Amino acid sequence: MKKIMLLAIACMAGFSSYSQSFMHGAGVVLFVDHAKNTDANGIGGLTYSPRFNFVEQDEMSVSVGIPLSIGLSGSYSAHYGDYESESNSLNFMFNAPLIVNLNMGCGATKESERRFGYFVGAGFGYHYGSRNYQVLGDGNDRANEKFSTVGPVANAGVRFGVGSKARHNIEVKLSYMKGLNAGNPDIFSVGALFNF
Repeated sequence: MKKIMLLAIACMAGFSSYSQSFMHGAGVVLFVDHAKNTDANGIGGLTYSPRFNFVEQDEMSVSVGIPLSIGLSGSYSAHYGDYESESNSLNFMFNAPLIVNLNMGCGATKESERRFGYFVGAGFGYHYGSRNYQVLGDGNDRANEKFSTVGPVANAGVRFGVGSKARHNIEVKLSYMKGLNAGNPDIFSVGALFNF
């Protein structure tokens, strides 16, 4: 009975040191995707990054989050000479990875008063977008296609505290996703967010 009581006390003490909280931020992001026989395609957008810290201790946390990003881009080109041609396109992008991050220092917890912090993580994501590719046999002709892919994701970044107690922060992050279908595209992104 003594052992069971000691085990129960140890478990309760452990759970109290692993508090949980919800955090979120919003900002801007730039995605660049590239696959074999396609042009690199860049698209800017907005991102909203909610996360749930399921382990928190002092200046460290482990979180799970879904940083959702959407973007729009457009292009117009015209050629007047021997052959007249005009083309325009409006492209839409959506990105939704599920990421587990290890957060240290600034922004790791709501109580952190550190001025600098960093994070690193990995997960699995979904990406929808469009890309331009060369039409075989037609010289320099290009075509545009929509695609979606899933694959592993890795990200890393830094956070800089703002305000008198650094309760809010500015985050700069890089991420990479390797698509497992739709031509196995490489998808890179860089973003800047304000975390509330």
